[in-house]
This record gives sequence, structure tokens and C-alpha cells, in this order.
Amino acid sequence: MPMVPLSWLRDHVEIPASVTVPQLAAALVKVGLEEETIHPARVTGPLVVGKVLTREPKEQSNGKVINYCRVDVGQHNDEPGTGKEPSDLPSRGIICGAHNFDVGDLVVVSLPGAVLPGPFEISARKTYGHISDGMICSERELGLGEDHNGILVLTDKFDADQIPAPGSDVIPLLGLGEEVLEINVTPDRGYCFSMRGVAREYSHSTGATLTDPGLPDGLDLPEHSDSALSVEVEDKRPIRDHVGCDRFVTRIVRGVDTHAQTPKWMVERLEMAGMRSISLPVDVTNYIMLDLGQPMHAYDLGSVAAPIVVRRAEKGEHLVTLDGEDRALNDEDLLITDSPQGQHGSRIIGLAGVMGGLDSEITEGTTDLVLEAAHFDSISIARTSRRHFLASEASKRFERGSDPAIPPVAIAQACALLEEYGGGQADPYVFEVNTVPEARPIDMKVSETQRLTGLELPPARIRELLETIGCQVHGEDSEAQWQVTPPSWRPDLTGPADLVEEVARLHGYDEIPSILPQAPAGHGLTTAQKARRDVARVLANAGLTEVESYPFMSTAAHDRQQLAADDPNRQAVRLRNPLADDAPLLRTRILDTLLDVAGRNMSRGMNHIAVFEIAKVVRPAGTVPSDLPSAEQRPSAEVEAQLQAGVPSQPWHVGAILCGNATGNGVFEQPRVYDWADAIDLVWRVAQSLGVKVETARGWLPESTPVHKGPPMPQASSDPHAVAPWHPGRMAQVFVRNGKILTVVARAGELHPRVCEAFGLPKRSCALELDVDALVAHMAEEPIQVSGVSTFPVAKEDFALVVANDIPVARVAQVIRQAAGALAEEVSLFDIYEGDQVPDGHRSLAFTVKLRADDRTLSADEVTRTRNDIISRTGKTLGAQLRA
Repeated sequence: MPMVPLSWLRDHVEIPASVTVPQLAAALVKVGLEEETIHPARVTGPLVVGKVLTREPKEQSNGKVINYCRVDVGQHNDEPGTGKEPSDLPSRGIICGAHNFDVGDLVVVSLPGAVLPGPFEISARKTYGHISDGMICSERELGLGEDHNGILVLTDKFDADQIPAPGSDVIPLLGLGEEVLEINVTPDRGYCFSMRGVAREYSHSTGATLTDPGLPDGLDLPEHSDSALSVEVEDKRPIRDHVGCDRFVTRIVRGVDTHAQTPKWMVERLEMAGMRSISLPVDVTNYIMLDLGQPMHAYDLGSVAAPIVVRRAEKGEHLVTLDGEDRALNDEDLLITDSPQGQHGSRIIGLAGVMGGLDSEITEGTTDLVLEAAHFDSISIARTSRRHFLASEASKRFERGSDPAIPPVAIAQACALLEEYGGGQADPYVFEVNTVPEARPIDMKVSETQRLTGLELPPARIRELLETIGCQVHGEDSEAQWQVTPPSWRPDLTGPADLVEEVARLHGYDEIPSILPQAPAGHGLTTAQKARRDVARVLANAGLTEVESYPFMSTAAHDRQQLAADDPNRQAVRLRNPLADDAPLLRTRILDTLLDVAGRNMSRGMNHIAVFEIAKVVRPAGTVPSDLPSAEQRPSAEVEAQLQAGVPSQPWHVGAILCGNATGNGVFEQPRVYDWADAIDLVWRVAQSLGVKVETARGWLPESTPVHKGPPMPQASSDPHAVAPWHPGRMAQVFVRNGKILTVVARAGELHPRVCEAFGLPKRSCALELDVDALVAHMAEEPIQVSGVSTFPVAKEDFALVVANDIPVARVAQVIRQAAGALAEEVSLFDIYEGDQVPDGHRSLAFTVKLRADDRTLSADEVTRTRNDIISRTGKTLGAQLRA
């Protein structure tokens, strides 16, 4: 993120001397530039000029010679009676091991309390038999260079009239005392990756006078000449019909001393921005980029052959970039090439907008330079940067949209710096390719500001704010619609909503009224939303913990669940650009990712896991893929219908995993582990909370099982893999009956042993997967009417009915209720038996039936008649027989 020193920012905008960095941060926050952090000065505390009064070298027992010095530090000298070493001279005693200074030299002294880079805190200490009450500093200790052997003697670095008196603060002279603000810049405001842009925003926030050095108006810029180093743009494969480069400016600077020292002020500013000084030409181009936001590049003129050609890469081409990496190029990559030996665009000298190549870099013998400044298509640069995992300072700015009007200004300023500090001479002309289209005006209704933000601003105020950011507003205040032309440095302003956002931002977000809409009576959460909350509440009340997992899964997840090769759940949507390469699929069931969550918790020492997740899954079956249209205009109704048809179904599901103990380990109850019945019971509880009657059936039956000829039932598979990841003999499918139409809404039961092993779960772990949307679709539209409580006594009857083992328990209970009619208060199963005493393919289901009337005590005849009706009805409907 950009670093903003106050001293640099003052070059472009009037900032009062009293303004601090925190105040600067607060001003920028008002216009949407958030503070990231404030970097402290490299040196804090008392750092003063000292004059060496005495230097006494003494050889120590270890052979090392140290100097005991008395140093005059002005008002910081020892006071009489402080208990420090006495001296006839007003001074401080300091131990120093360096020997490149002498009596009378002016040096840098860090006094106790100072903090040097490292951080290294200075304090008084006794050493070598003396009290060292401070430290005489070297360049390296101050962070000014790598010289650690010698003391920094100020008279060797500065003119005598620049050095303040002993005891004076030396931090401003050395450029070590400035705090630097680091800010966050959103992707749509790339112009703020420069001092020019940040200064503009400070001006918007405070009204301070702005001096924009990037405006070409009024500048005496060199004219184009065909005799300069020529440039051609040949983009045969533009991305989205946008040519990769629409402006390219070159200018030659001759006789540059590339070994010349970069001026100290420029080095300090580069370092404050987080960049190190390399050489004068490189430093100048980096400085212009940080100052104006225009990335530049300097080539060795002797190694560049005209014409320079901007083109797309061809298959098989490679480039060794300045970082030494050999990069295989893609045919979408935009390149800077030249033409050695007359071969047009044959040699690659740079990856446009990202990084230069080694072939044309500046060497020790370079004297003549070619400066290049261009404007590249942001999408092209962004794709290249990401494709090669190469994020440079240049690409950060180009991919956010640079100012197409500033390249000639940047070239002119860079040439001026090279002439001043490098002794060069710039050619009086440039070569320029300029096909930048004219800015298109935006049609904006004046009323849009109030419609979108609620701000009731007069037209004059809206015009003022738009002109403040550099827009040209065409139209009178009395007109309902204006034509607004954005400035060249704001490519993010493309529609009326963008302009309204700027008006709101500059007027002040805190001025936007907060008006809460009043919900119409009787409206609120939808039925589906209420149902999902009820489902989560039921599961939480049952002791489960709600979790959220990423909806992305690996291709191996289905194999670990033992799914058959033709299982429809394997038909998952594959992401084009997944967040993780090992998880490119969108889950088709909640269990696809919840199993990993449970396994991860188990591996971290959890011995009791009861978790659930309610979220959407993606079912791509039946979707019709379509080509994505351009985002430049709204798609037609036909295209929109095609897009909708290509969107996969995304129903809400709930999944749960149960492992370990279902009860506590207390002394008053016997511990019990979760089993398949707990998972099925949770499905029943969820369905009951929504008022939906569900039935259960086996999901898998062996091939030898006779097929039931009674009422319709969900088809049970004879393939054990068809019910994966569940154990085929210990799972159930739960369905809703609507006449003869059956809808399976859930599967629940015990997980397959191999699935438990694959995910690191204990044996006999259980799980459920429930289609919440399918359950909600069967909810009654009218509220459930709760019946009153009868005060009359209950009659209890038990039945042991032998039925085919593929008949669900819920179906038998349903028939019993139908036979008992209004007298059936409760029908509950208390035993299941399968063994020698019942025929093959059958089982005995034992029910307790409680009978009660609302208005009377039932007679013995009524109870007997009801019992006979139940036996008769179950026999005729289900083929049930009363077990002897």
C-alpha cells in the first residue's frame, strides 16, 4: 500500500506546518482512504550534534583500543553534582571504539532515551572502567548506509553552514525523523498510488490549495518527431476489443553519468516509500512513478534497435525478466520488442507494464538512455501479472488504470532530473503514438443524487463537487440532465452511479440521512426463512453445534465416501478459478465438507462430536451451459433466460454428524454412544417442528428380499454402493407421502466403516442429510391447530403385527391411526423382532396405542371395537397378521 510522507505531500498541496500524521490520516479517511498504519521515524529521542573535546585512547586487557571522549552536547552536558564522572569541561563522557575522528570534529550523538533502527535503545552504562553516557554514531547505526567501521563526521558530509550548534537536534539534517502514513487504496482508485493522487484527495477533504504537477496544460512539452526512436503498436489479438497500448512516448537523454550520486532528498523519499536506491536513472524513474503515478522504464540506447514494437507474444516465446527468471509467455501477454538487424519486433525487451528484460538493462558503461512512458490496457496487464505471479509496482498501477494524459509530462520531468543530477542532455523532441479515444460524456440526471443517496443537494453544489474532482459538467443548473466528462485520471467513473458516489463521498458520508424503512404489517421473514431458523433451533436444542465450512471440495472426496462411479452426487460443478487447486468442486451435499470438519476435530482430541450445518448445495443436473455475454451492456431477455438456464439448482440442505457419547459420563446415567436411531430421530424432530408428516423406509434391500405389493414406497436399491456413505444395513431414507407421489427428503443412519476410516472418525459414527427446501415445500399453508387436552382416562392396547420388512414403520403407524380414527391419541413403536418366529422377509412390529375421547370415558365395547378395526384395517391394507 502507498506510503505518504508529509514532507513529500507538501510539494503538491498546502499543508499547515502544525498538521501531524494522525491528523493527515483522519483527513484522508473522510474521503475514503483508510489508514493502514503509521510507521514511526527511523530514529526517535534525543539525537544531537556533538563536538569532540577530548579523545583518550586506552588499550584494554583484551588488546582492543577504545577511546574515552568528552563531547560537548550543549544544553545536554552533565550538570555538577549529578554523580557522573567529573570534568573541567562542560561535556559528557562517552566510550567509542572507532578511530576515524579526532578532537574538534562535529559528530552525531545519541543520548540516553534515543531509539536507533533495530530497534536499539540507548542508555547510560558503565564499561571499560568509565560511564558511557550516550553513543557517538556511525552511518550504519543510524540506518543511513552500510559503513559500520567509522563514525559519521558531519563536516565530511555537510557544509559548515548547514550544521547546527552542538546540542541541537540533528534529526532534520539527516532526514531520520519523519513519520510515514501507510494507507489502503481500493482497486477502483488507482490514481491514489501516487503523491499526486493523495494530494488531490487531501485537497478534497480539507479545501487546501492543490498544485497538480501532472496536468499537461500550460507546460512546454517537446513535440513529436519521426526522427526520434520510432514506436509501432501491432496488437493482433486485443482483449475484449481493447488494444493493449494506446499511448507510447519515448525520448532520448544523451551523456548521462549513470554513476552520478542520486540526490539525498530523492534517496530519502524512495526509502520512506519502501524502495531502495539503485542508480540515478532507475531512481529517477521510480521517483516519477511514486510522485505522478506513471510507471516508466529506462533502456540502454545502444542496445535498442528501432523500431520499438508493442505486440502480443507468440506461442513458444520466452523472456528472461530483470529478476533473472526465464518466463514462458502466453499469447495474451503484451510485449515491448525492438528490431535488431532489421528484423521487425523480433527481440523481446520487456513484459509490457510489468517488468523489463535483461537484454536492454542499463549497464556500467551506459551513457545514452531511452526513456519510455506508456498507457496500457488495465485488463491485459492484470492478466499478465497474475499469469506469471509477478506483481510489480508498475503492474499495481497499470492494472488499476493509469492516466493516459500523463506520459509526456512524466517523460519531461524525468529528463529534467537526469539533466540536473546526471549531466545529461535530452533530445528536443519525442516520438509518440497516441490513439487514446476521447473521453465519453456520461448522461446524468441531476435527481440521481437524491434518488440513490437521499441527499437533497442543490444543482450548484452537485456541479461544484463534480468539478472539484476534475469533471467537466455540460448543462445548466435548471436542466434536469447533464453531460459529465470524467477527468483522464479517473477511469473508474463510467456511469451516473459512479458520479453520485463521488458527490456523496466529497459532501460527506456522515451527511447522508439514516432512514429506516418501515416494514408493512404482516410482513417479515418468508416461510422458508422461518423454517430454516426452526430447523437450526431444533438441532441446537438437541445438543448439536452449528458450524460453517467452505463449500469447496476435492475430487477425492467422493472416493473417500465410497460413492459408486455412476452416483449422481459425483456430478459436481468445477470452478474455473478455484481458491485452492486441491478443492476445485462445489459440494453436492453438506456431508461432502462436513465429514472433513468432523474428522479434523476428532484428530485434535475431540471425543464427542455433534455438529450440523445448514447451507446451500449445488446440483448441476439439468443445467444448460451458455456463453457469458460482455458486461458492456445489459443482456436481452433471451440472453438473460439462457443465463438463468445455465445456473445450477442450489437447494438448502442440512447435514449432521454424530460421533462419540450421546449422553454424559456422569455417575447417575449409563454412557451411551450415538447410533443410527439418533440420526433418524433428528430428522423426525425437524419434520415435526415444521408440521410435516414423514415416513421412513430402508434405503437398501438385498436382492433376495420379496417386493412388497402394497402401497407405493420409495424404491430401495439392492446395490450397497447406492446408499454410500451410509452403512447399507443401518440407514433409512425419509420421505413425504402426498397421495401416491412420494418425495424422499432425507437419508440418515450409520456411516459405512470404510468412510469412518477414510475421514478419521470412530466406528459406528452417524450422519444425516436433509433437503430443507423439499421439506418446506410440503408444509401446510395454514397454521397448525393444536387440539385441547382431554381430562378423561386413557385406554391402552398393544399390538404385535407381522408385516413385510420393506413396509416402513411410519406406514404401519399411519394405518393404525386411520383405523382408530379420532380416538387415537398416541401410536408408538416399542419393539422390532426379526427371527425364527416370523416368516422370511417379514418382521414383527409391536405398537402401543393409547385411546382417549374428548367428551367421555370409553366403554369396554368401544375399546374392543377399535382394537378389531385396527387388526382388520392393517390386515387388508398391509397384509399384516397379529403375531401369536
